[in-house]
Amino acid sequence: MAKDIQGVGLGIASRFAGSEFARKFGLRKPAEKLAYAGTKKGFEVIGQMVAKKAAKKGDAQILLPEPSKHGLFDLTLSEEQQMIKDTVRSYAEEVVRGLAHDANEAMTLPDTFLQDIMDLGLNFFSVPESLGGAAQAYSPTTSAIIAEELAWGDFSLAYATLAPVAVANAIVKWGTDAQKEKYLPAYLAETPVQAAIAVQEPAALFNPAKLSTKAKKTKTGFEISGVKTLVPFGGNANMYLVAARYKRKNRLFLVPGDAPGLSWKAAPAMGLRAVATGTLTMEKAPLSSDALLGGKDFDYQTFIDLGQLHWCALAIGACQAALDYLIPYVNEREAFGEPISHRQSVAFMVANIGIELESMRLMVWRAAALAEMGKPFHREAYLAQLLCADKAMEIGTNAVQLLGGHGFTKEHPAERWYRDLRILACINGGMHL
Repeated sequence: MAKDIQGVGLGIASRFAGSEFARKFGLRKPAEKLAYAGTKKGFEVIGQMVAKKAAKKGDAQILLPEPSKHGLFDLTLSEEQQMIKDTVRSYAEEVVRGLAHDANEAMTLPDTFLQDIMDLGLNFFSVPESLGGAAQAYSPTTSAIIAEELAWGDFSLAYATLAPVAVANAIVKWGTDAQKEKYLPAYLAETPVQAAIAVQEPAALFNPAKLSTKAKKTKTGFEISGVKTLVPFGGNANMYLVAARYKRKNRLFLVPGDAPGLSWKAAPAMGLRAVATGTLTMEKAPLSSDALLGGKDFDYQTFIDLGQLHWCALAIGACQAALDYLIPYVNEREAFGEPISHRQSVAFMVANIGIELESMRLMVWRAAALAEMGKPFHREAYLAQLLCADKAMEIGTNAVQLLGGHGFTKEHPAERWYRDLRILACINGGMHL
């Protein structure tokens, strides 16, 4: 596995920033800024590398390397994907994981978290190169890899990071040229964008295909009314991408965060507490004439499927974090004179977590790869979502169980993983690979 320069540099700078020497001589802040600036530049370099390789290969873009000449099934990541994976994992390990506990307790994002994420440079991969970004081709699986690695640090903070990116992904895939030129440059500015997709509604057994939020045409544009729940960012979002019923079809509308008729009410949930979820109410909110996302080629079911895959990728990252935490714990924790991993009931439970985790990852990558190639993937996305919703809750429960009494306390992160992972069985959209 390649170890990228950015991951190493970030690790060194982070350790130096936390040292007694840096504290004594006031060098902590400069060291942190150096780490973030270096990582941001690294993502720009990665983008340039991708562009050069794409130019050599022509217009054809593939997610994974071509199958080997021996005809073997190969899911090896490309060099660029491996570099991105390693870099994001380094950031998740060095920065995100250390913020998770306090952010969960405070039910708000750390003060500079979104700005630091901007400095990391992930936003460059959300914007096409023609508009100043680093995106060369539509790549749901690369997005899934990024989501997985960030969620390894923390599920809730990863959601806060990727919710605005999900809006950009939807605009890139479905938006008109005018909408791309209007909204995407904000992702390259110095101020972080707080944007979120709002699909979920406060209804029992909510079905994303049967929306109660309505939109209608007016003389000056559109008007939208309805209620959305589990909306992040504490009512401070710059923009919402809202799913609503329009002319007997489900469509998406770009709604400014300060539009008249919008109100937001805090509604802390069992999980995702760091993103300050709440309820967004729209009462005849007026929208501009270009608020309707995309044209006749918009496919609402594909939009929902890509969102579910994004949630699955986040769950995989959190489940991988649980497994990586449990293995050393059960090997070091002793009971009756020996490590508890010597007990078959414990060993089999840990082994099953590894088995189910690999099946989750392969199904999500399979669906994302089909989406990237422009092939039908609804069946694969549906099966991946069913599997991940079921197994994520099982893994979260077993993580608490394997830690025994420790699993019930906030001293260990298992209870947070358990609460966050249960969202998969409740959510029906709100993301976009």
